[in-house]
Amino acid sequence: MRLRWARQIAAGAALMIFSALFGGTCARGQSSHDVSSGDADAEAGGSRVLLVLPFDNRTGQPNLEWVREAAAQILTLRFASAGFQPTSRADRMYALDHLGLPQGFQPSRASALKLAETLDADSIVVGSYITDGSGIVAEASLVDVPNLRMLPEVSARGEMKDLIAVFGELAWKLTTQLDPSFNVGEETFANAGNNVRLDAFEQYIRGITEPDQAERLRHLENAVKLSPDFSPAWMALGREDYNGQQYQDAADAFAKVGHNEPEGLPPQQAKDWLAGDPGLEADFYRGLSLMFLGDYAQAEQAFANVARVLPLAEVVNDQGVAVSRQGRDGTSLFLQAAATDPNAADYHFNLAVSLKREGNLAGALNELAQCLKLRPNDSEAQALDDAWRGNSGAGGANEPSGADAGAEPLERIVRRFDETAFRQAAAMLDQVNAGRLAALTPRDQAQTLCTQAKGFLDRGLLLEAERLYKDAVAADATSAEAHAGLAEVRERSGDSDGARKEAHEALELGPSAGAYLVLAQLDLEAGALEEADTEAGNALKLDPANRAAQDLMQQIAAKTKR
Repeated sequence: MRLRWARQIAAGAALMIFSALFGGTCARGQSSHDVSSGDADAEAGGSRVLLVLPFDNRTGQPNLEWVREAAAQILTLRFASAGFQPTSRADRMYALDHLGLPQGFQPSRASALKLAETLDADSIVVGSYITDGSGIVAEASLVDVPNLRMLPEVSARGEMKDLIAVFGELAWKLTTQLDPSFNVGEETFANAGNNVRLDAFEQYIRGITEPDQAERLRHLENAVKLSPDFSPAWMALGREDYNGQQYQDAADAFAKVGHNEPEGLPPQQAKDWLAGDPGLEADFYRGLSLMFLGDYAQAEQAFANVARVLPLAEVVNDQGVAVSRQGRDGTSLFLQAAATDPNAADYHFNLAVSLKREGNLAGALNELAQCLKLRPNDSEAQALDDAWRGNSGAGGANEPSGADAGAEPLERIVRRFDETAFRQAAAMLDQVNAGRLAALTPRDQAQTLCTQAKGFLDRGLLLEAERLYKDAVAADATSAEAHAGLAEVRERSGDSDGARKEAHEALELGPSAGAYLVLAQLDLEAGALEEADTEAGNALKLDPANRAAQDLMQQIAAKTKR
């Protein structure tokens, strides 16, 4: 099956999820000036599928072969953060296998176009890298697949120790080719992944590309030791442990992915997952790991975390299984799963088992019939149907008799996570949110965008935060909160001048603890202790419980005493 067919199937599943969430309502249209984030995503990123191929190693150094995949991974993460739809490495591996090509294949232009056709991609990124003394030079080009043309080549260079930032800069240049109106600063874009150590990133890349399973584990364990907050490495490690049936280790690894709070992500941050933070997918596999460990209560909570954002049928089904394994009634969840994906035989089987357990034999037989219609060779379902129908006359239509009192069948667990369907459904949810945003006043638009941006900022996702804060400024230029947020993004990305500018703009619009904190941090770093003390004090006056301001005051006091 070609991946474009899989995407069409996933789109249908996503539509069912979307309908379950919103009753089949569609997003209202909005004009281009109503809300820039919704339009930018729809025009520049939302419908643009990108295929990033591993770069060509032209260094002549086999020890730098790992950079081929590293380049593809960095660009893929940046493009996702920018609002595009880059294909995953798993999709690329599937397509190579479908075409009968090895994983390390370096395609020609013709074979790259064939690969893009298989993946239904609109654009391909091809590139190479060489060494330049102690530095690295990377070059890349965009291939416009529908029009069969190649855009002008772009390049970036830097020290080898700054390899992640070099490819981040390259991604920014390619992004501005794809979307000339892209509004995130180059410095923020290039520095988005600088919190990950290069040696940890190398171990991660080796861990996902090494053919030997023991070596993959060794590299991934090294990666998380070097960078304990690096979610992709934890996700890959969790997968390795899960596939090796080391379920406790897998559950522990998946718990480190994506988000810090056990209750998971709020719906408005669903697109966060699409930006390379697979926290919801990790929760699903953590739920499975806990299920196989017999910890059904924690498994139920893990599945509920995912279902609260987007209720995929497999997630709701497994939540129902976890509920039933605790001796409670999971019928409503199995009903929801079967309604979301009525063509999945297992959901009808599970609903049948649950209904029978609750005494509704007629309903159970009906669902079992649906299961057998979809999968006629299901021997377990056929045996149950024979047994239940043989007992139906003994105790009434809704009363089980003693003949089937043997081993009770168990509901079936779904062990896969339909990532493509999730992406499609999340994109639909984003469109609905954009429509709702467009209906707000400019001031309320800015406030909503700032709230969403703060969620990204608190989790260190600077690129996503800057996009939303800029959209907030575009909606309402008088938003002090938006300018203060941009100031913090600038300060974290190392742009001191830009941070000061945005902080002063925020303070001209109104009192802002956040803006004072940015100025205090910058002055503390510059050694201007008196100014830093005043600014941190102003922040505390506005927000006496602000922990960051309290910490700054302590740091300033410690330096003053020296």
